[in-house]
Amino acid sequence: MSEKNQEGKRTARERLAQERERQRSQDRRRRTMIVAAAVVCVLGLAAVIGVIAANTKSDGKKSTAGPLLAPTGTEGKDKLAIPVGAADAPSTLTVWEDFRCPACAAFENSFRSTVHELEGSGQIRVQYHLATLIDHNLGGSGSLHAANAAGCAQDAGKFPAYHDVLYTNQPKETDDAYGKNSKLIELAQKVPGLDTAAFRSCVEEGKHDSWVTKSNDAFQKGGFNGTPTIQLNGESVFPQKGSEQISPANLKKWVAEANKGKQPGAASPSKPGAATPGAPSSPPAGAPAEDGAPKHGRAPGTAPKKAPAGVHPSKAVPAHEAP
Repeated sequence: MSEKNQEGKRTARERLAQERERQRSQDRRRRTMIVAAAVVCVLGLAAVIGVIAANTKSDGKKSTAGPLLAPTGTEGKDKLAIPVGAADAPSTLTVWEDFRCPACAAFENSFRSTVHELEGSGQIRVQYHLATLIDHNLGGSGSLHAANAAGCAQDAGKFPAYHDVLYTNQPKETDDAYGKNSKLIELAQKVPGLDTAAFRSCVEEGKHDSWVTKSNDAFQKGGFNGTPTIQLNGESVFPQKGSEQISPANLKKWVAEANKGKQPGAASPSKPGAATPGAPSSPPAGAPAEDGAPKHGRAPGTAPKKAPAGVHPSKAVPAHEAP
C-alpha cells in the first residue's frame, strides 16, 4: 500500500473518531438538559402542591384565633374594659383579674359588697380587665374560656352577676374546670335569663377569645406585678395605698377622699349590688383565700408587697414570657 493511501485511511479514521466524540458530547448535553428540565418540573410541582396544601389547610380548618370581637358596651383603649356602674361617677376603680386566680377570688369575696355599694351609690365606676396568667403558668384554658364566657354575659347585659358567680364557684387553681364550656354554661343557669341559645353559641364558639388574648397582652405590657391589680383613678391600691393596707373601710375612705367636693354619678341601672341567685353572701372582710398564696414567680425587678390577710396577688409572667 502506498504512503498516500495510508495517509488517507488515517485521516478518515481521525475524522470518524472526531465525529463520534462530537456525537457523544451532544448526547451528554442532551441528557443534562433533560435532567435539569425534570428537576425544574419536580420543583415546580412541589411548589404547586405546597400552595394547594396550604390553601386546603386554611379553608378546611377553622382558625382558633378568629376575628377580634369586643363584647357589647366595652370601653377604653382598644375596648378592653368591661364597665360597671354610673358612667359619670367621679372615680374609676380599675380591676385586672383572672377567673382562675385564687387571690382574685379572695379579693372579690372579701370586697364584693363594698364595691357594689360604691357602684350603686354612684361613687365609682369599675372597669374590669381580664387576664389569662394561670393558663400560662399552670397550663389549661380555663382562664381564657371563663373570660370569653364573661364577655358573652356582657353581650347579654348580665356581666356583673355572672362575674360574681364565677368567683363564688371558682374551682381550685390547679383544677381547670373552667376549661370546659359545659361547666361555664351550667353556671350561667345561676343567673336568671343568661342561659340562652345566643349565650351558649357565644361560649362554645369562643366568640371573644381574640379579645381576651388582646386584653392579656395589654396586661403583660402594662408592667403590673400580678393579679389582682387594683387601681383607684390610676393609683395602685392593692395590696396597699401608700403605707395603708387595703380593707373595705380603707377603700371607702380612699374613694371618699378622691370624691371630695364632687357629685356622685347617676345610679347604675344594672344594680350590680343586688343579690345574685346561687351566689353566697360575701364572707367577712379579710377572710383567707382557699389554699393560700399561689406559687408563681414575680416579674423581674419587682419586689413583693405585703398583702392584706389572706389576699395574695398571683404573680405576673414577664412580658417576654407571655404566651
